[in-house]
Parts: sequence; C-alpha cells; structure tokens
Amino acid sequence: MSLALIVLAAGKGTRMRSADPKVLHKVAGVPMVIHALNAAAPLAPERRLVVVGHGGAAVRAQVQAHDASIEFVDQTEQLGTGHAVDQARAALADFDGDVAVLLGDTPFISPDTLSRIRDRRAEGSDLVVLGFEAADPGKYGRLVAQGDRLERIVEAKDATPEELAIRLCNSGVICADRALMFDLIAQLNDDNASGEYYLTDIIGLANDAGRTCSVVVCDEAETLGVNSRIDLAAADGIFQARARQAAMAAGVTLQAPDTVYFSYDTQLGQDVIVEPNVVFGLGVRVEDGVTIRAFSHLEGCHVAPGATVGPYARLRPGSTIGAGARVGNFVETKNADIAAGAKLNHLSYIGDAEVGAEANIGAGTITCNYDGVSKHRTEIGAGAFIGSNASLVAPVSVGAGAIVGAGSVVTRNVPDHALAVARADQKTLPDLARKLRERRLAMKAKK
Repeated sequence: MSLALIVLAAGKGTRMRSADPKVLHKVAGVPMVIHALNAAAPLAPERRLVVVGHGGAAVRAQVQAHDASIEFVDQTEQLGTGHAVDQARAALADFDGDVAVLLGDTPFISPDTLSRIRDRRAEGSDLVVLGFEAADPGKYGRLVAQGDRLERIVEAKDATPEELAIRLCNSGVICADRALMFDLIAQLNDDNASGEYYLTDIIGLANDAGRTCSVVVCDEAETLGVNSRIDLAAADGIFQARARQAAMAAGVTLQAPDTVYFSYDTQLGQDVIVEPNVVFGLGVRVEDGVTIRAFSHLEGCHVAPGATVGPYARLRPGSTIGAGARVGNFVETKNADIAAGAKLNHLSYIGDAEVGAEANIGAGTITCNYDGVSKHRTEIGAGAFIGSNASLVAPVSVGAGAIVGAGSVVTRNVPDHALAVARADQKTLPDLARKLRERRLAMKAKK
C-alpha cells in the first residue's frame, strides 16, 4: 500500500530558549527534522510533507537543502497536533493509501520500527500507534489497552490517578488510512485541559466507530523527544554511543571511544585507527588502514587508504588525501588535492591547491590563495620539495621535481626540476649585535 509521511515541525519549543525552531537544532550535525525524515526513507513513501509554523522559512530552507522534493504545509496557529495534521488535508485529498505521522523533534525512530507499524496495518489494524514502556511516564500520554486492542490515549494532564499509573506511553507516531484519519480528525474538539485538538483523540473516536486500533511497542530510547538543551545533549549522546559501537563492530579501532565525535554521515573503513579527541564533521569518508591521530578535526573530506592525519590536523571541506599521504601536526588543508605519498608534516596551510605524488611540503609553508577578492589555485608537481617557511602566492605552479628554497616568497611559476630561491640576500655586520645591546642597556639605565 502507498504511504504518505507527515512530519510535525511547527512548534516553537520554548524550553529550548532559542530563536531557532526546535526541529532545526542538530543531533550529530543534522537537524532533528532530517533524522525523522530519513528514518522513513527505507519505506519509500510516495509523499512526504512537513508541517511548518514557527520559523517556517528557516525550516523550509534547511529541509529543501536536504531534499528538494519534500512538500510543506503551514500551521499558522498552534492549536494542537490534530490541527497540525489537518493542515495536510487538502494536499493529500487525492492520495490513496496510508498516512504515517512522525514528530520532527523525535530523531531516533528506527526504520525497523516503522516497518513493524506498516506490517500491523497490513494485518488488518485500522489505526496503529507506536508505544513504549516508560521508566518514568511523567507527562507522556498513556495508552489504555485491553490485550492487543488499544482503547484510547489519555494525555497526562487529563488522566485520572489510575490512568497515570499506566507505564505504556504514547510516542506520537500514528499510522492509518488517509481517508479514515482525516474523517476522524474532522470530529475532534478542544474540550480538554489545554484547549487543543489532540490527534490522540482519534483512537477513542475510531473505537466508538467499531474500528480496530492496536499498539506496536518499541524501546524507549527510540522515542526520545527533545524539548530542551538537556534533552538535546542526551540525544546526541545516544547517537554518539551507537555510532561508536557500530564503528568498532565494523573493524575500527577507537583508542578512547568516549572522546571521538561522529557526524550523521561519517564513513570509516576497516582497520582505521582513531586516536583520542577526534571530531568528524559532516561529509567525511575515511578508507581502510588510515590513522587519524589525536585532536584532529575533519569535515567534508576524503582520506584514501593508508594515509596518516594529525595529530592536531584540520581537514576542511574539499580536501582529498591520497593513499599513504601524511598530513601532520598543525596542518590545515582546504579544497586541496594531496596526492599519494605526499608529505605535509607540520605547521602548514595548503588551501585551493594540488600537491603531486611524493611531494614534500616543509614546515611553515602556506599557499597564499586569497587576494582579498578572489581565491586562486596553487599547483605543486610530483616529487617537488618546498622548503620551510615558504609562501606560494597563487596563482602559481611549482613543477615536478622542483625545489623551493626555505623562506622563499614565490610569485612566478617554477619549471620542472628547477631550484627557486626568492628572498633578500643576508647581510652580516660584525660586532653590531654587541654594540646595539650595550646602547640599549645604557639608555635603560638613564631612565
């Protein structure tokens, strides 16, 4: 059966104490609403709609940057979850299939759990709700059930003492046939403690109409909703713990797992060694046999097999590090192609550049890539040797096998196998250092 996905992302999230919409706060480098959308991707929904409200323009921009095919509907007034889903009524008027409702601030619902919900629908349940056994039910809505049959959902603020004792709680995820869901939503009222239209009330309405409602239960960790910065930190901690375990199970050595930070899309090959305090930003792919040394930061880069990065290295977006290359301590690369076997061992900035195979870049070398208006590229040939503290003023090329003398400022192309030295002649004035020192001491004594 066809599936349409509705992700609720209209809330302000006052407890976040932020000017940004709650669903745009990031877990593992990605807004929470993207996590929710990606969870359903394996189910191949035909339609995906995001309900936006507070900060809607910002939510639209970030979601569309992720996937331009996603649709949006507006909730201009915050009148509850039932009202929010109802905003998609017109957009889905001609859709024939199921509708699944997810929450944009609940980033960990797994594809397997969503598949079990679809299976329960296929088995004949008219409405399926995702529930969990809560360690501390607190303010969660309670699922009132008799055996496998779900009778109703009661919000905590409207619950009796007996209902508050129930530990089976509502996650907010509901799946039903499109026509049935919107027919039930049309019957909702706001006669409750919050004066809102609760989506959860459709369960009671469905039972009154003789429909079958059931519950799929998942682990509580999947249903973690993020309402505060404390919740956000907890969510990121859950992601990091899972990512570290998955990396090690796949053949990665993490010397101090709790100090390594992964992003949502980090890819590490087998026999990668990651030393302590390494941060992987978005868009990092590290192939087999690479060593990432301590205190390095990588984002938007590709590291080929057998390379070594760090310690204290920074690989910025657009960096590609070739097989067996070495990027050492306090080296920064940006939009740079470092070929196989090249060595950038310490204290260098290589930006908007191409470094050939087996080239050696001395300490303190920089590519002067920006003239205040435009970026320019530096090309360094295979086997070239760049002496320490050299400045390569782009656009410029250094040929294969060429040598640049230490301390040179190179402003013109250097041919293959040539030696370039671009620095002022040294002058040595005998005994002048002693005389200058004596003069300074004498002036100091007079003060």
